[in-house]
Amino acid sequence: MKSPVLRAVLASTLLASSVLLGGQAYAKTLVYCSEANPETFNPAIGIADSTMDAAAKTIFNRLVEFKPGTTEVGPALAESWDVSPDGKTYTFHLRHGVKFQSNEHFTPTRDFDADDVLYTFNRQRDANNPYHKLGGGTYEYFNALGMGTLIDKIDKVDDYTVRFTLTAANVTFLAGLALDYLSILSLEQTEKMVAAGTPELIDSQPVGTGPFMLEAYVPDSQVRYTANKDYWRGAPKIDTLVFAITPEPTTRVERIKANECQVAAPPPPSAVADLRTDPDITVLDLKGQNIGILGFNVEHQPLGDVRVRTALAKAIDRKAIVEAVYAGAGTVAGSVVPPAQLGAVTDAGIDYDPDGAKKLLKEAGHENGLKISLWAMPVSRPYNPNAKRMAEMIQADWAKVGVQSEIVSFEWGEYLKRTAAGEQDTFLLGGSSDNGDPDNMLSYLLSCDGVKGGSNRSRWCDKDFEKLLNEGRVAADQKERAAIYGKAQAILKAEVPVAPIAHSMVAIPIRKSVLNYVLDPFGRQNFAAVDIAE
Repeated sequence: MKSPVLRAVLASTLLASSVLLGGQAYAKTLVYCSEANPETFNPAIGIADSTMDAAAKTIFNRLVEFKPGTTEVGPALAESWDVSPDGKTYTFHLRHGVKFQSNEHFTPTRDFDADDVLYTFNRQRDANNPYHKLGGGTYEYFNALGMGTLIDKIDKVDDYTVRFTLTAANVTFLAGLALDYLSILSLEQTEKMVAAGTPELIDSQPVGTGPFMLEAYVPDSQVRYTANKDYWRGAPKIDTLVFAITPEPTTRVERIKANECQVAAPPPPSAVADLRTDPDITVLDLKGQNIGILGFNVEHQPLGDVRVRTALAKAIDRKAIVEAVYAGAGTVAGSVVPPAQLGAVTDAGIDYDPDGAKKLLKEAGHENGLKISLWAMPVSRPYNPNAKRMAEMIQADWAKVGVQSEIVSFEWGEYLKRTAAGEQDTFLLGGSSDNGDPDNMLSYLLSCDGVKGGSNRSRWCDKDFEKLLNEGRVAADQKERAAIYGKAQAILKAEVPVAPIAHSMVAIPIRKSVLNYVLDPFGRQNFAAVDIAE
Protein backbone atom coordinates (compact mmCIF):
# COMPACT_ATOMS: atom_id res chain seq x y z
CA MET A 1 0.00 0.00 0.00
CA LYS A 2 1.33 3.43 -0.93
CA SER A 3 1.80 6.02 1.80
CA PRO A 4 -0.12 9.35 1.72
CA VAL A 5 3.18 11.11 0.99
CA LEU A 6 3.85 8.96 -2.05
CA ARG A 7 0.29 9.41 -3.24
CA ALA A 8 0.74 13.18 -3.02
CA VAL A 9 4.01 13.02 -4.93
CA LEU A 10 2.39 10.94 -7.63
CA ALA A 11 -0.56 13.31 -7.84
CA SER A 12 1.72 16.32 -8.27
CA THR A 13 3.77 14.44 -10.85
CA LEU A 14 0.58 13.65 -12.75
CA LEU A 15 -0.52 17.27 -12.68
CA ALA A 16 2.89 18.49 -13.80
CA SER A 17 2.82 15.98 -16.63
CA SER A 18 -0.55 17.27 -17.78
CA VAL A 19 0.68 20.85 -17.76
CA LEU A 20 3.80 19.93 -19.66
CA LEU A 21 1.78 18.06 -22.21
CA GLY A 22 -0.47 21.06 -22.65
CA GLY A 23 2.55 23.04 -23.82
CA GLN A 24 3.22 20.62 -26.68
CA ALA A 25 1.21 21.83 -29.62
CA TYR A 26 1.14 18.54 -31.48
CA ALA A 27 1.19 16.04 -28.64
CA LYS A 28 -1.34 13.25 -28.95
CA THR A 29 -3.04 11.76 -25.92
CA LEU A 30 -5.24 8.67 -25.80
CA VAL A 31 -7.32 7.91 -22.72
CA TYR A 32 -8.51 4.39 -21.98
CA CYS A 33 -11.25 3.95 -19.38
CA SER A 34 -10.04 0.84 -17.57
CA GLU A 35 -12.04 -1.19 -15.07
CA ALA A 36 -9.71 -1.56 -12.08
CA ASN A 37 -6.39 -0.68 -10.50
CA PRO A 38 -3.46 -2.84 -11.50
CA GLU A 39 -2.38 -5.08 -8.63
CA THR A 40 1.26 -4.35 -9.49
CA PHE A 41 3.35 -3.27 -12.46
CA ASN A 42 5.28 -6.54 -12.47
CA PRO A 43 3.42 -9.08 -14.67
CA ALA A 44 5.27 -12.01 -13.07
CA ILE A 45 3.42 -11.54 -9.78
CA GLY A 46 0.10 -10.28 -11.17
CA ILE A 47 -2.93 -12.19 -12.39
CA ALA A 48 -5.70 -9.72 -13.23
CA ASP A 49 -6.42 -8.51 -16.76
CA SER A 50 -6.22 -4.96 -15.41
CA THR A 51 -2.60 -5.66 -14.43
CA MET A 52 -1.64 -7.24 -17.73
CA ASP A 53 -3.17 -4.36 -19.71
CA ALA A 54 -1.49 -1.74 -17.54
CA ALA A 55 1.90 -3.43 -17.30
CA ALA A 56 2.61 -6.28 -19.72
CA LYS A 57 1.07 -4.76 -22.84
CA THR A 58 2.39 -1.26 -22.26
CA ILE A 59 5.77 -1.47 -20.52
CA PHE A 60 7.10 -4.90 -21.48
CA ASN A 61 7.61 -7.50 -24.22
CA ARG A 62 7.85 -11.29 -24.25
CA LEU A 63 10.24 -13.61 -26.09
CA VAL A 64 7.42 -14.35 -28.52
CA GLU A 65 4.06 -12.63 -28.85
CA PHE A 66 0.74 -13.20 -30.55
CA LYS A 67 0.46 -11.37 -33.83
CA PRO A 68 -2.08 -8.53 -33.43
CA GLY A 69 -5.66 -9.74 -33.61
CA THR A 70 -4.70 -13.42 -33.90
CA THR A 71 -3.71 -16.48 -31.89
CA GLU A 72 -0.62 -17.01 -34.09
CA VAL A 73 2.72 -16.81 -32.29
CA GLY A 74 5.32 -14.54 -33.86
CA PRO A 75 8.78 -13.18 -33.05
CA ALA A 76 9.31 -10.50 -30.40
CA LEU A 77 12.43 -10.26 -28.23
CA ALA A 78 13.41 -13.57 -29.78
CA GLU A 79 13.67 -12.94 -33.51
CA SER A 80 13.80 -16.67 -34.33
CA TRP A 81 13.96 -20.10 -32.71
CA ASP A 82 14.78 -23.74 -33.42
CA VAL A 83 13.06 -26.83 -32.06
CA SER A 84 14.78 -30.18 -31.70
CA PRO A 85 13.28 -33.21 -33.49
CA ASP A 86 12.08 -34.68 -30.18
CA GLY A 87 10.30 -31.42 -29.27
CA LYS A 88 12.14 -31.09 -25.97
CA THR A 89 14.73 -28.41 -26.79
CA TYR A 90 13.95 -24.84 -27.90
CA THR A 91 16.81 -22.54 -28.86
CA PHE A 92 15.93 -18.84 -29.05
CA HIS A 93 17.99 -16.31 -30.97
CA LEU A 94 17.54 -12.94 -29.29
CA ARG A 95 17.12 -9.59 -30.94
CA HIS A 96 20.13 -7.25 -30.83
CA GLY A 97 20.01 -3.55 -29.98
CA VAL A 98 16.86 -3.63 -27.81
CA LYS A 99 17.06 -0.97 -25.11
CA PHE A 100 15.51 -0.98 -21.67
CA GLN A 101 13.73 2.16 -20.55
CA SER A 102 15.03 4.64 -17.99
CA ASN A 103 13.36 6.40 -15.08
CA GLU A 104 14.39 8.67 -12.23
CA HIS A 105 15.74 5.73 -10.22
CA PHE A 106 17.47 3.73 -12.93
CA THR A 107 19.38 4.22 -16.16
CA PRO A 108 20.50 1.04 -17.95
CA THR A 109 24.13 0.61 -18.98
CA ARG A 110 23.53 -2.22 -21.44
CA ASP A 111 20.96 -3.53 -23.93
CA PHE A 112 18.60 -6.45 -23.40
CA ASP A 113 20.39 -9.81 -23.56
CA ALA A 114 20.29 -13.46 -22.44
CA ASP A 115 20.91 -12.57 -18.79
CA ASP A 116 17.51 -10.86 -18.63
CA VAL A 117 15.78 -13.95 -20.02
CA LEU A 118 17.44 -16.26 -17.50
CA TYR A 119 16.62 -13.87 -14.67
CA THR A 120 12.94 -13.61 -15.66
CA PHE A 121 12.44 -17.37 -15.73
CA ASN A 122 14.80 -18.47 -12.95
CA ARG A 123 13.40 -15.94 -10.49
CA GLN A 124 10.03 -17.68 -10.88
CA ARG A 125 11.10 -21.32 -11.15
CA ASP A 126 13.92 -21.56 -8.62
CA ALA A 127 13.14 -21.08 -4.94
CA ASN A 128 16.86 -20.71 -4.29
CA ASN A 129 17.24 -17.84 -6.77
CA PRO A 130 18.38 -14.75 -4.80
CA TYR A 131 15.46 -12.74 -6.22
CA HIS A 132 12.75 -15.40 -5.90
CA LYS A 133 11.13 -13.89 -2.81
CA LEU A 134 10.98 -10.32 -4.12
CA GLY A 135 7.46 -8.92 -4.33
CA GLY A 136 6.17 -11.69 -2.08
CA GLY A 137 7.58 -14.56 -4.14
CA THR A 138 4.16 -15.69 -5.37
CA TYR A 139 4.08 -16.61 -9.05
CA GLU A 140 0.52 -17.77 -9.53
CA TYR A 141 0.50 -18.05 -13.31
CA PHE A 142 3.93 -19.72 -13.53
CA ASN A 143 2.95 -22.38 -11.00
CA ALA A 144 -0.61 -22.90 -12.19
CA LEU A 145 0.41 -23.53 -15.79
CA GLY A 146 3.10 -26.00 -14.80
CA MET A 147 6.11 -24.10 -16.13
CA GLY A 148 8.16 -25.06 -13.09
CA THR A 149 7.79 -28.79 -13.75
CA LEU A 150 7.90 -28.46 -17.54
CA ILE A 151 11.25 -26.65 -17.78
CA ASP A 152 14.20 -28.89 -16.93
CA LYS A 153 16.92 -26.28 -17.46
CA ILE A 154 17.70 -23.00 -19.19
CA ASP A 155 21.15 -22.39 -20.62
CA LYS A 156 22.81 -19.22 -21.82
CA VAL A 157 24.58 -20.31 -25.00
CA ASP A 158 25.93 -16.80 -25.56
CA ASP A 159 24.76 -13.23 -24.94
CA TYR A 160 22.03 -13.54 -27.59
CA THR A 161 21.16 -17.23 -27.55
CA VAL A 162 19.14 -19.06 -24.90
CA ARG A 163 18.32 -22.77 -24.84
CA PHE A 164 15.32 -24.22 -22.97
CA THR A 165 15.33 -27.97 -22.26
CA LEU A 166 11.95 -29.43 -21.31
CA THR A 167 11.20 -32.49 -19.23
CA ALA A 168 8.87 -33.67 -22.00
CA ALA A 169 7.66 -32.49 -25.37
CA ASN A 170 4.79 -30.03 -24.94
CA VAL A 171 2.63 -28.66 -27.74
CA THR A 172 1.53 -25.68 -25.63
CA PHE A 173 5.02 -24.45 -24.71
CA LEU A 174 5.60 -21.89 -27.45
CA ALA A 175 2.16 -20.28 -27.06
CA GLY A 176 2.72 -20.37 -23.32
CA LEU A 177 5.81 -18.20 -23.68
CA ALA A 178 3.64 -15.50 -25.28
CA LEU A 179 1.57 -15.09 -22.12
CA ASP A 180 1.85 -11.76 -20.35
CA TYR A 181 3.22 -13.07 -17.05
CA LEU A 182 6.43 -14.05 -18.88
CA SER A 183 7.24 -10.45 -19.79
CA ILE A 184 11.01 -10.02 -19.78
CA LEU A 185 12.30 -8.07 -16.78
CA SER A 186 15.56 -6.15 -16.42
CA LEU A 187 18.16 -7.99 -14.37
CA GLU A 188 20.26 -4.85 -14.12
CA GLN A 189 17.40 -2.83 -12.61
CA THR A 190 16.75 -5.57 -10.08
CA GLU A 191 20.41 -5.74 -9.08
CA LYS A 192 20.64 -1.98 -8.62
CA MET A 193 17.34 -1.59 -6.75
CA VAL A 194 18.22 -4.44 -4.38
CA ALA A 195 21.69 -2.96 -3.78
CA ALA A 196 20.12 0.43 -3.08
CA GLY A 197 17.68 -1.06 -0.57
CA THR A 198 14.61 -0.19 -2.68
CA PRO A 199 13.49 -3.53 -4.17
CA GLU A 200 9.85 -2.39 -4.11
CA LEU A 201 10.60 -0.08 -7.06
CA ILE A 202 11.03 -3.14 -9.28
CA ASP A 203 7.28 -3.71 -9.03
CA SER A 204 6.03 -0.13 -8.68
CA GLN A 205 8.34 1.71 -11.10
CA PRO A 206 9.63 -0.90 -13.54
CA VAL A 207 11.52 -0.49 -16.78
CA GLY A 208 10.84 -2.73 -19.74
CA THR A 209 11.46 -2.85 -23.47
CA GLY A 210 7.87 -2.04 -24.44
CA PRO A 211 6.17 0.83 -26.27
CA PHE A 212 5.34 3.01 -23.25
CA MET A 213 7.15 4.12 -20.11
CA LEU A 214 5.35 4.44 -16.77
CA GLU A 215 5.25 8.09 -15.73
CA ALA A 216 2.86 8.25 -12.77
CA TYR A 217 0.20 6.24 -10.98
CA VAL A 218 -2.56 7.51 -8.69
CA PRO A 219 -4.58 4.55 -7.36
CA ASP A 220 -8.31 4.71 -8.06
CA SER A 221 -7.66 7.58 -10.46
CA GLN A 222 -5.27 7.02 -13.35
CA VAL A 223 -2.04 5.64 -14.73
CA ARG A 224 -0.02 7.85 -17.08
CA TYR A 225 2.55 6.70 -19.62
CA THR A 226 4.80 8.44 -22.12
CA ALA A 227 5.84 7.03 -25.46
CA ASN A 228 9.09 5.10 -25.56
CA LYS A 229 10.89 6.91 -28.39
CA ASP A 230 13.54 4.16 -28.45
CA TYR A 231 11.01 1.33 -28.84
CA TRP A 232 12.55 -1.35 -31.03
CA ARG A 233 9.43 -1.68 -33.18
CA GLY A 234 9.32 2.08 -33.69
CA ALA A 235 8.03 4.86 -31.47
CA PRO A 236 4.27 4.84 -30.76
CA LYS A 237 2.19 7.39 -32.63
CA ILE A 238 0.58 8.70 -29.46
CA ASP A 239 2.72 10.70 -27.06
CA THR A 240 0.78 10.09 -23.87
CA LEU A 241 -1.35 7.14 -22.85
CA VAL A 242 -3.67 7.44 -19.85
CA PHE A 243 -5.56 4.66 -18.12
CA ALA A 244 -8.49 6.41 -16.41
CA ILE A 245 -9.49 3.91 -13.72
CA THR A 246 -13.28 3.68 -13.88
CA PRO A 247 -14.71 0.65 -12.06
CA GLU A 248 -18.35 1.62 -12.59
CA PRO A 249 -19.42 0.43 -16.08
CA THR A 250 -22.11 3.09 -16.51
CA THR A 251 -19.55 5.81 -15.78
CA ARG A 252 -17.32 4.39 -18.51
CA VAL A 253 -20.24 4.76 -20.91
CA GLU A 254 -20.74 8.40 -19.90
CA ARG A 255 -17.04 9.14 -20.30
CA ILE A 256 -16.64 7.65 -23.75
CA LYS A 257 -19.79 9.39 -24.99
CA ALA A 258 -18.37 12.69 -23.66
CA ASN A 259 -14.98 11.99 -25.31
CA GLU A 260 -13.31 11.93 -21.89
CA CYS A 261 -11.86 8.60 -23.01
CA GLN A 262 -11.45 7.25 -26.50
CA VAL A 263 -11.48 3.52 -25.70
CA ALA A 264 -13.30 1.86 -22.82
CA ALA A 265 -13.42 -1.47 -21.06
CA PRO A 266 -16.65 -3.40 -21.68
CA PRO A 267 -19.83 -1.46 -20.89
CA PRO A 268 -22.87 -2.98 -19.18
CA PRO A 269 -24.66 -5.21 -21.70
CA SER A 270 -27.77 -3.03 -21.36
CA ALA A 271 -25.83 0.01 -22.66
CA VAL A 272 -24.45 -1.55 -25.85
CA ALA A 273 -27.48 -0.87 -28.06
CA ASP A 274 -27.42 2.83 -27.19
CA LEU A 275 -23.67 3.07 -27.83
CA ARG A 276 -24.20 1.60 -31.30
CA THR A 277 -26.45 4.55 -32.19
CA ASP A 278 -23.79 7.14 -31.31
CA PRO A 279 -22.36 8.49 -34.59
CA ASP A 280 -18.94 9.07 -33.00
CA ILE A 281 -18.51 5.60 -31.49
CA THR A 282 -17.85 2.17 -32.97
CA VAL A 283 -18.65 -0.91 -30.90
CA LEU A 284 -16.40 -3.87 -31.66
CA ASP A 285 -17.76 -7.31 -30.82
CA LEU A 286 -15.77 -10.28 -29.62
CA LYS A 287 -17.14 -13.75 -29.04
CA GLY A 288 -15.45 -14.09 -25.70
CA GLN A 289 -13.14 -17.01 -25.03
CA ASN A 290 -14.15 -16.79 -21.41
CA ILE A 291 -16.04 -18.44 -18.60
CA GLY A 292 -17.82 -17.13 -15.53
CA ILE A 293 -17.92 -19.68 -12.72
CA LEU A 294 -19.18 -20.36 -9.23
CA GLY A 295 -16.39 -22.16 -7.38
CA PHE A 296 -16.50 -24.41 -4.33
CA ASN A 297 -13.59 -24.54 -1.88
CA VAL A 298 -13.39 -28.29 -1.25
CA GLU A 299 -11.17 -27.76 1.81
CA HIS A 300 -14.07 -26.06 3.62
CA GLN A 301 -16.59 -28.59 4.88
CA PRO A 302 -19.14 -29.69 3.89
CA LEU A 303 -18.01 -28.59 0.40
CA GLY A 304 -15.61 -31.53 0.31
CA ASP A 305 -18.71 -33.68 -0.26
CA VAL A 306 -19.50 -33.90 -3.96
CA ARG A 307 -23.19 -34.32 -3.12
CA VAL A 308 -23.24 -30.89 -1.49
CA ARG A 309 -21.38 -29.26 -4.40
CA THR A 310 -23.75 -30.88 -6.89
CA ALA A 311 -26.77 -29.80 -4.86
CA LEU A 312 -25.61 -26.19 -4.75
CA ALA A 313 -25.03 -26.26 -8.51
CA LYS A 314 -28.45 -27.84 -9.17
CA ALA A 315 -30.16 -25.15 -7.08
CA ILE A 316 -28.97 -22.34 -9.37
CA ASP A 317 -31.21 -21.15 -12.20
CA ARG A 318 -28.40 -20.32 -14.64
CA LYS A 319 -30.79 -19.37 -17.45
CA ALA A 320 -32.42 -16.69 -15.28
CA ILE A 321 -29.01 -15.45 -14.18
CA VAL A 322 -27.73 -15.14 -17.73
CA GLU A 323 -30.87 -13.25 -18.79
CA ALA A 324 -30.63 -10.81 -15.87
CA VAL A 325 -26.86 -10.31 -15.60
CA TYR A 326 -25.68 -10.62 -19.20
CA ALA A 327 -28.72 -8.96 -20.84
CA GLY A 328 -28.49 -10.78 -24.15
CA ALA A 329 -24.69 -10.78 -24.30
CA GLY A 330 -24.14 -14.18 -22.71
CA THR A 331 -25.01 -17.85 -23.09
CA VAL A 332 -25.48 -20.54 -20.47
CA ALA A 333 -22.17 -22.39 -20.26
CA GLY A 334 -22.02 -26.01 -21.29
CA SER A 335 -18.53 -26.36 -19.88
CA VAL A 336 -15.60 -24.52 -18.36
CA VAL A 337 -13.97 -24.70 -21.82
CA PRO A 338 -15.25 -21.90 -24.10
CA PRO A 339 -17.20 -23.28 -27.10
CA ALA A 340 -14.74 -22.00 -29.71
CA GLN A 341 -11.87 -24.01 -28.26
CA LEU A 342 -10.62 -27.48 -29.14
CA GLY A 343 -12.57 -30.28 -27.47
CA ALA A 344 -15.25 -28.07 -25.89
CA VAL A 345 -18.42 -29.94 -24.95
CA THR A 346 -21.89 -28.56 -24.35
CA ASP A 347 -23.19 -30.99 -21.73
CA ALA A 348 -20.80 -30.52 -18.80
CA GLY A 349 -22.92 -27.94 -16.99
CA ILE A 350 -25.28 -28.76 -14.11
CA ASP A 351 -28.95 -28.29 -15.01
CA TYR A 352 -31.41 -26.43 -12.77
CA ASP A 353 -33.12 -28.97 -10.51
CA PRO A 354 -34.11 -27.59 -7.09
CA ASP A 355 -35.92 -30.79 -6.09
CA GLY A 356 -32.81 -32.79 -6.93
CA ALA A 357 -30.78 -30.30 -4.89
CA LYS A 358 -32.97 -30.84 -1.83
CA LYS A 359 -32.69 -34.61 -2.21
CA LEU A 360 -28.89 -34.50 -2.36
CA LEU A 361 -28.68 -32.17 0.64
CA LYS A 362 -30.86 -34.60 2.61
CA GLU A 363 -28.63 -37.52 1.60
CA ALA A 364 -25.59 -35.54 2.75
CA GLY A 365 -27.16 -34.85 6.15
CA HIS A 366 -28.12 -31.22 5.59
CA GLU A 367 -31.89 -31.51 5.42
CA ASN A 368 -32.21 -28.91 8.18
CA GLY A 369 -30.12 -26.29 6.46
CA LEU A 370 -26.62 -25.16 5.73
CA LYS A 371 -24.76 -21.86 6.15
CA ILE A 372 -21.93 -20.83 3.83
CA SER A 373 -20.21 -17.70 2.56
CA LEU A 374 -20.58 -16.57 -1.06
CA TRP A 375 -17.79 -14.29 -2.25
CA ALA A 376 -18.62 -11.84 -5.03
CA MET A 377 -16.13 -9.92 -7.17
CA PRO A 378 -16.18 -6.13 -6.68
CA VAL A 379 -15.52 -5.35 -10.33
CA SER A 380 -17.23 -5.83 -13.66
CA ARG A 381 -15.37 -8.29 -15.85
CA PRO A 382 -16.24 -9.53 -19.36
CA TYR A 383 -16.97 -13.00 -18.01
CA ASN A 384 -19.15 -11.57 -15.20
CA PRO A 385 -20.46 -8.04 -15.77
CA ASN A 386 -22.28 -7.80 -12.44
CA ALA A 387 -21.09 -10.22 -9.76
CA LYS A 388 -23.10 -8.51 -7.02
CA ARG A 389 -26.36 -9.10 -8.89
CA MET A 390 -25.35 -12.67 -9.70
CA ALA A 391 -24.53 -13.35 -6.05
CA GLU A 392 -27.90 -12.00 -4.95
CA MET A 393 -29.70 -14.30 -7.40
CA ILE A 394 -27.67 -17.32 -6.28
CA GLN A 395 -28.34 -16.41 -2.65
CA ALA A 396 -32.09 -16.37 -3.37
CA ASP A 397 -31.94 -19.68 -5.25
CA TRP A 398 -30.06 -21.35 -2.41
CA ALA A 399 -32.51 -20.02 0.16
CA LYS A 400 -35.27 -21.92 -1.67
CA VAL A 401 -33.50 -25.22 -0.92
CA GLY A 402 -32.64 -24.34 2.68
CA VAL A 403 -29.14 -22.98 2.23
CA GLN A 404 -28.30 -19.66 3.87
CA SER A 405 -25.44 -17.67 2.41
CA GLU A 406 -23.63 -14.49 3.34
CA ILE A 407 -22.34 -12.38 0.45
CA VAL A 408 -18.76 -11.21 1.01
CA SER A 409 -16.67 -8.83 -1.09
CA PHE A 410 -13.37 -6.95 -0.94
CA GLU A 411 -11.38 -4.55 -3.08
CA TRP A 412 -10.27 -6.37 -6.24
CA GLY A 413 -6.63 -6.96 -5.32
CA GLU A 414 -7.60 -8.05 -1.83
CA TYR A 415 -10.33 -10.31 -3.22
CA LEU A 416 -7.83 -12.10 -5.44
CA LYS A 417 -5.30 -12.39 -2.61
CA ARG A 418 -7.78 -13.77 -0.09
CA THR A 419 -9.42 -16.24 -2.47
CA ALA A 420 -5.97 -17.47 -3.55
CA ALA A 421 -5.28 -18.13 0.14
CA GLY A 422 -8.52 -20.15 0.40
CA GLU A 423 -10.51 -18.01 2.86
CA GLN A 424 -13.80 -18.40 0.94
CA ASP A 425 -16.44 -21.14 1.00
CA THR A 426 -17.89 -20.42 -2.42
CA PHE A 427 -16.85 -17.71 -4.85
CA LEU A 428 -17.61 -16.01 -8.14
CA LEU A 429 -14.74 -15.64 -10.56
CA GLY A 430 -13.78 -16.87 -14.01
CA GLY A 431 -11.35 -15.89 -16.67
CA SER A 432 -10.60 -15.10 -20.27
CA SER A 433 -8.32 -17.41 -22.20
CA ASP A 434 -4.75 -16.21 -22.63
CA ASN A 435 -3.97 -18.18 -25.78
CA GLY A 436 -7.08 -19.96 -27.11
CA ASP A 437 -5.92 -23.42 -25.98
CA PRO A 438 -8.10 -25.47 -23.59
CA ASP A 439 -5.10 -26.36 -21.45
CA ASN A 440 -4.74 -22.69 -20.45
CA MET A 441 -8.14 -22.35 -18.77
CA LEU A 442 -8.29 -25.87 -17.34
CA SER A 443 -4.78 -25.73 -15.89
CA TYR A 444 -5.08 -22.25 -14.45
CA LEU A 445 -8.41 -22.84 -12.75
CA LEU A 446 -8.22 -26.51 -11.79
CA SER A 447 -4.74 -28.07 -11.92
CA CYS A 448 -2.98 -29.52 -8.89
CA ASP A 449 -0.13 -27.07 -9.53
CA GLY A 450 -2.78 -24.35 -9.31
CA VAL A 451 -3.65 -25.41 -5.77
CA LYS A 452 -0.07 -24.79 -4.70
CA GLY A 453 0.19 -21.60 -6.75
CA GLY A 454 -3.14 -20.11 -5.67
CA SER A 455 -4.95 -19.97 -9.02
CA ASN A 456 -7.02 -23.09 -8.26
CA ARG A 457 -9.28 -21.41 -5.75
CA SER A 458 -11.46 -24.52 -5.47
CA ARG A 459 -8.36 -26.22 -4.04
CA TRP A 460 -9.45 -29.42 -5.80
CA CYS A 461 -6.76 -31.83 -7.03
CA ASP A 462 -7.76 -34.95 -8.93
CA LYS A 463 -5.12 -37.41 -10.18
CA ASP A 464 -7.21 -38.62 -13.13
CA PHE A 465 -7.93 -35.08 -14.26
CA GLU A 466 -4.25 -34.18 -13.85
CA LYS A 467 -3.22 -37.20 -15.93
CA LEU A 468 -5.47 -36.01 -18.76
CA LEU A 469 -4.00 -32.50 -18.61
CA ASN A 470 -0.52 -33.97 -18.98
CA GLU A 471 -1.62 -36.14 -21.90
CA GLY A 472 -3.18 -33.15 -23.63
CA ARG A 473 0.05 -31.19 -23.43
CA VAL A 474 2.01 -33.94 -25.16
CA ALA A 475 -0.45 -35.12 -27.84
CA ALA A 476 0.25 -33.53 -31.22
CA ASP A 477 -2.82 -34.89 -33.02
CA GLN A 478 -5.74 -32.48 -32.69
CA LYS A 479 -8.42 -35.19 -32.67
CA GLU A 480 -6.57 -36.99 -29.91
CA ARG A 481 -6.26 -33.78 -27.89
CA ALA A 482 -9.97 -33.03 -28.35
CA ALA A 483 -10.89 -36.47 -27.01
CA ILE A 484 -8.59 -36.00 -24.01
CA TYR A 485 -10.20 -32.68 -23.10
CA GLY A 486 -13.66 -34.22 -23.54
CA LYS A 487 -12.77 -36.78 -20.86
CA ALA A 488 -11.40 -34.04 -18.62
CA GLN A 489 -14.66 -32.10 -18.84
CA ALA A 490 -16.62 -35.26 -17.97
CA ILE A 491 -14.63 -35.49 -14.73
CA LEU A 492 -15.46 -31.87 -13.94
CA LYS A 493 -19.16 -32.54 -14.43
CA ALA A 494 -18.99 -35.51 -12.08
CA GLU A 495 -16.85 -33.86 -9.39
CA VAL A 496 -18.20 -30.27 -9.59
CA PRO A 497 -15.24 -28.29 -8.23
CA VAL A 498 -16.82 -25.38 -10.09
CA ALA A 499 -20.19 -24.74 -11.65
CA PRO A 500 -19.86 -23.13 -15.08
CA ILE A 501 -22.32 -20.24 -15.35
CA ALA A 502 -21.90 -18.37 -18.63
CA HIS A 503 -19.79 -17.44 -21.61
CA SER A 504 -20.15 -13.83 -22.69
CA MET A 505 -19.93 -11.70 -25.77
CA VAL A 506 -17.50 -8.84 -25.22
CA ALA A 507 -18.18 -5.35 -26.55
CA ILE A 508 -15.37 -2.78 -26.78
CA PRO A 509 -16.49 0.78 -27.58
CA ILE A 510 -13.98 3.08 -29.30
CA ARG A 511 -14.27 6.62 -30.60
CA LYS A 512 -14.09 6.90 -34.37
CA SER A 513 -11.12 9.23 -33.98
CA VAL A 514 -9.06 6.20 -32.89
CA LEU A 515 -6.99 4.72 -35.72
CA ASN A 516 -5.28 1.34 -36.10
CA TYR A 517 -6.99 -0.22 -33.10
CA VAL A 518 -6.95 -4.03 -33.37
CA LEU A 519 -9.37 -6.10 -31.31
CA ASP A 520 -7.47 -8.64 -29.25
CA PRO A 521 -9.02 -12.14 -29.43
CA PHE A 522 -8.59 -12.51 -25.67
CA GLY A 523 -10.00 -9.10 -24.76
CA ARG A 524 -6.68 -7.51 -23.75
CA GLN A 525 -5.67 -3.95 -24.64
CA ASN A 526 -2.60 -3.07 -26.70
CA PHE A 527 -2.07 0.54 -27.78
CA ALA A 528 1.41 0.22 -29.31
CA ALA A 529 0.25 0.89 -32.89
CA VAL A 530 -2.80 3.06 -32.15
CA ASP A 531 -3.09 6.62 -33.45
CA ILE A 532 -5.55 9.48 -32.98
CA ALA A 533 -6.95 11.46 -35.91
CA GLU A 534 -5.94 15.12 -35.75
